[in-house]
Amino acid sequence: AGPHGQLQRGRVPVGQHGVQVVLQLRGADEHHQQLLPRQRDRRGRVRLKAGSGQGEREFQAEVEIISRVHHRHLVSLVGYCVAQQHRMLIYEFVPNGTLEDHLHGRGVPAMDWPTRLRIAIGAAKGLAYLHEDCHPRIIHRDIKSANILLDYSFEAQVADFGLAKLSNDTHTHVSTRIMGTFGYLAPEYASSGKLTDRSDVFSFGVVLLELITGRKPVDQDRPLGEESLAEWARPILADAIETGNHDELADPRLEGRYNKAEMVRMVEAAAACIRHSAPKRPRMV
Repeated sequence: AGPHGQLQRGRVPVGQHGVQVVLQLRGADEHHQQLLPRQRDRRGRVRLKAGSGQGEREFQAEVEIISRVHHRHLVSLVGYCVAQQHRMLIYEFVPNGTLEDHLHGRGVPAMDWPTRLRIAIGAAKGLAYLHEDCHPRIIHRDIKSANILLDYSFEAQVADFGLAKLSNDTHTHVSTRIMGTFGYLAPEYASSGKLTDRSDVFSFGVVLLELITGRKPVDQDRPLGEESLAEWARPILADAIETGNHDELADPRLEGRYNKAEMVRMVEAAAACIRHSAPKRPRMV
């Protein structure tokens, strides 16, 4: 059992925290609702995962890393449990799902511009903490809209540290097996496995593009040459920065309801984050 309490017979003691929690069993994508004991009106979300060698390494990495970090824009670990082949991470409950759900889910109302901006700023602050305030710095390696959870106030919380890497400040990069999600991978990392904090910056830039455009990072239903959001957006971002016209970029569901100055800043940030050259991308500060 983890440091914050013991888990027995599938029961989850809330203890002094008195909070809703997420139960996360690493390895699959099924989600289940489970009532918490002593708080029958509150629910935790459970993700079941099957055990494997890779899953075990990811679980250990996630426990080690997330137990080090404490920031309002990172998910909070309440505890963990190891029982036979099962692995569980228990997080504070985050009720509004993922950013991916709200941007790309079927039948979901369009997210307004102030909420999109707030989420972008919160996720940036969480990522900046990992890169700048943790020693050694933490490279998340799987920044994407599905790993940005939304709390009661639609504040962003960066989640899922199963692929994260610790990076010694004396090294320019970490060479590692390529992991992550297609559509978000920085080109230098995808081609060579050379991982730096700027790899996360590229992925964050793709998330900004999702917020700006409402498009998926990869969409095979798009016309040939437009499947990759980053590749499609790169020349359009340059035109928008030059002309100040964001009509081709802005999510049609916004119907023009956004603050132009804020859009300009987000477009400029996205363009900088997805530069081909890693050293030319900004830091998360």
